[in-house]
Amino acid sequence: MSESAARHLSRMFHRISVAIAAEKDRLSDLDGAIGDADHGITMVLGFTAVNGELAKLDLDHMLPSEVFTSAATAFLNAVGASTGPLYATAFRRAAQVLNEDQHLSAADQAAIVEAMTTGIRERGKGQRGDKTMLDAWIPATEAAVTARARAAGSLEMWTSILEAAETGANSTRSMVATRGRAARLGERSLGHIDPGAASAVIILRAMKETFAVDTVKEQDR
Repeated sequence: MSESAARHLSRMFHRISVAIAAEKDRLSDLDGAIGDADHGITMVLGFTAVNGELAKLDLDHMLPSEVFTSAATAFLNAVGASTGPLYATAFRRAAQVLNEDQHLSAADQAAIVEAMTTGIRERGKGQRGDKTMLDAWIPATEAAVTARARAAGSLEMWTSILEAAETGANSTRSMVATRGRAARLGERSLGHIDPGAASAVIILRAMKETFAVDTVKEQDR
C-alpha cells in the first residue's frame, strides 16, 4: 500500500525538524552576528512543535492541506517571535493552494513553494534584497515556476530550486539589512549571511530529499 500524501508531508516535516536541529548552533551563530543569536533555537522549537502535533493525528485519513493547517497552528503557538507568524502564514497559504487535492505531483510541489513564499512575503511585507529569508525563498519560487512551466520532473525541479535558494542565501552576505533586527546595524550587517535565508535553504533541502530523492529511491526498488 502506498504512503498517503498526508503521511508523506508528515515525513517531510520530520526531516525538516531533524535538519534544523542539526544546524541549530550554526543558525544561532549566524544570528548572533546580526541579531539576537536565537534563530536556531526558535526554528527548532517551531518544527518540534509541528512534529509533536502531527504525531497525534490520523494521517491516513487527512488531506495534505489539513497537515499544513495543523503545522501552521503548531508553529505559531510555539514561536511568538516574527518567524512564527511568517512560517504560519506560509503553511496556511500552502494549505489553501492544495485545498482538497490529495496528490503531491511535481506541479503541486511547485505550488507549495510558491504559496509559502507568497505567505512570507505578504506577512513580512518584504522583498528581494532586504537581506531576509525571502532572498532564498523568492529565487526558489522562480526556479519552481520555471520548472513547472517546462513540465520538469520532480528531481530536476528540486535540484534547480535548491541551487537557486543556496545562491540567494549566499548573496545576502553582500547586502545591507533593511528589515528586522539586523536593520539596526546598517552597514555593519554587511559580510554576514542572513540566518533566515540560511534556514530556508535547510528547509528546502529537506523538502527536496522528501519529494524528489525518496521518490527516486522508491522507483528504483
